[in-house]
Amino acid sequence: MTDAAELRTRTQELLKAHPPATTDRTDFLKARFDAGLAWVHYPVGLGGLDAPRSLQAVVDAELEAAGAPDNDPRRIGIGLGMAAPTILAYGTEEQKQRFLRPLWVGEEVWCQLFSEPGAGSDLAALGTRAVRDGDSWVVNGQKVWTSSAHVARWAILIARTDPDLPKHRGITYFLCDMTDPGVEVRPLRQITGEAEFNEVFLTDVRIPDAHRLGEVGDGWKVAQTTLNNERVAIGGARIPREGGMIGPVSRTWRERPELRTHDLHQRLLDLWVDAEVARLTGERLRQQLVAGQPGPEGSGMKLAFARLNQEISGLEVELLGEEGLLYGDWTMRRPELVDFTGRDAGYRYLRSKGNSIEGGTSEVLLNIVAERVLGLPSEPRNDKDVAWKDLAR
Repeated sequence: MTDAAELRTRTQELLKAHPPATTDRTDFLKARFDAGLAWVHYPVGLGGLDAPRSLQAVVDAELEAAGAPDNDPRRIGIGLGMAAPTILAYGTEEQKQRFLRPLWVGEEVWCQLFSEPGAGSDLAALGTRAVRDGDSWVVNGQKVWTSSAHVARWAILIARTDPDLPKHRGITYFLCDMTDPGVEVRPLRQITGEAEFNEVFLTDVRIPDAHRLGEVGDGWKVAQTTLNNERVAIGGARIPREGGMIGPVSRTWRERPELRTHDLHQRLLDLWVDAEVARLTGERLRQQLVAGQPGPEGSGMKLAFARLNQEISGLEVELLGEEGLLYGDWTMRRPELVDFTGRDAGYRYLRSKGNSIEGGTSEVLLNIVAERVLGLPSEPRNDKDVAWKDLAR
């Protein structure tokens, strides 16, 4: 089995053969992938070495010390955190070989075509249709709240392939080419003034059956892998102490003593402790992932992430007083990614409101934690065995 010493040796060999200072960034990342040092727990030939996931930190530390470039994980987070583990779990060998390398290197950005105007929290009620036509599927429908659709090359897509079955069945999972002429991306302007989200219209989009992921009708099962990984990616990302939203407000507290009050001090202490507990819990969750795929526990982390971001950003606005009401830029922009810490307090306060919606609403996640983590009885669901086409809409 690969150990830490062997990984250090492999990493040093990579650095010697491809010095970061003189090697093109993309060429270096491709060489790293081919050396099995992209995600060491993945299989050999797919960017990994079948090593324990915990040893990734050994490689990352060596490369960071050498000044090597990373793959800009925030820009390609949907691909790394959602598409890749799903392709690895359900993809054919051809699909893994075709998609994982350009995904990890960042040559191809991914987005997620799941939510619809009438199927957000109740995702299984989705109505986008995929009809088989020879070796292809013809897809028609509308998706919404799609982050990065305006810059994405590929999308993970779920569509209904059999309306005669109950809503959780008869769904199939596809890999969709966002450059298809039938794909139309429209911006959704948010409360921040930006449009990082999009609505996507699919009109007679032809998807080869070779780009189907998993069996026909198994889309809901495949999607659970994506959703579980998504919640870990959102709520369980590795951050340093005082990283994330607690960092800016803590710095303001230290640097601006004239703003301090006893009441705000106590609230900041409480939130600082909560943020540290969430950070350490995230570390434990990632250690558990070494044993397999993420489970419903990630929903608890995402719940905590949303609550903390909203409470911390609210405290920051109060701490700054009138200054906290200022907002730097209402210009319509199309950012590739969300930047919570590099903007002003007003932006953080407004943007954090979306944290309890994206990646699964807090209400849905509370049900998941109650039923699948705590073992409480399920809520009554009268539509579970009703054909989708017979559901009231």
